[in-house]
Amino acid sequence: MKHSAYHRLIILMLNCVSAFSQIHHEVVYVVGCFTNGTAEVQFEFDAEEILYTDFQRKEIVYTVPKFIDPDPSHILVGLSLMRDALTNKDLCVDLAKVVAKEENNPPEERDPPESVLYPSEEVELGVENSLICFVNHFYPPDIRVSWTKNGHPVSNGVSLSRYYPNNDQTFHQFSTLTFTPREEDIYSCTVEHIALSKPKTRIWEPKLSHPSLGPDIFCGVGLAVALFGITVGVFLIVKGHHRK
Repeated sequence: MKHSAYHRLIILMLNCVSAFSQIHHEVVYVVGCFTNGTAEVQFEFDAEEILYTDFQRKEIVYTVPKFIDPDPSHILVGLSLMRDALTNKDLCVDLAKVVAKEENNPPEERDPPESVLYPSEEVELGVENSLICFVNHFYPPDIRVSWTKNGHPVSNGVSLSRYYPNNDQTFHQFSTLTFTPREEDIYSCTVEHIALSKPKTRIWEPKLSHPSLGPDIFCGVGLAVALFGITVGVFLIVKGHHRK
């Protein structure tokens, strides 16, 4: 549904208690405008309009009978009503245009990525293998993946797949590191994304007591996936919401 270009925006409603009566009254100052530049500025007294601004003639128009006591024009004498009205009109129109723009161009939705780190094959010391950093369910499709070995950045042997779409309009991606496992080596995969407040890091090190399974596999992949290999379709987990 498209939004009309004529958005009314009330930017100021100032309430105060009148000082010219023993009985409390409510005085309200209202500014309203449209994105086409027209605006209204008025005073209300106990929900009744007592004056408004005629911007074409640049004058204040009182809308109460002259016999009303006290006369509002006498009470408000000395106030810069027209100057303030012109200032508030310009402010209102500017804000209305900002609101209209945001309604037509809402902020882009963001989904933070999930990640899991695991070896592609059974781990044997001294035998070349691959670590896979699987990043899933993120939007927009723009992430940065980096690797470390024993705390030091690694770039050799690193590859990055293209973005793959999920059914819920998020994306997933694979980053792979070719390595030769050795005892006490520690690897990490760090993911950066606009929806994350800070980078997300997964850590992996050889566990020879369970050679075919890295400890992080159980974070989200499952035993069956480890045994039968990783395919794109395995990781398509549909979220409970969809973008329109």
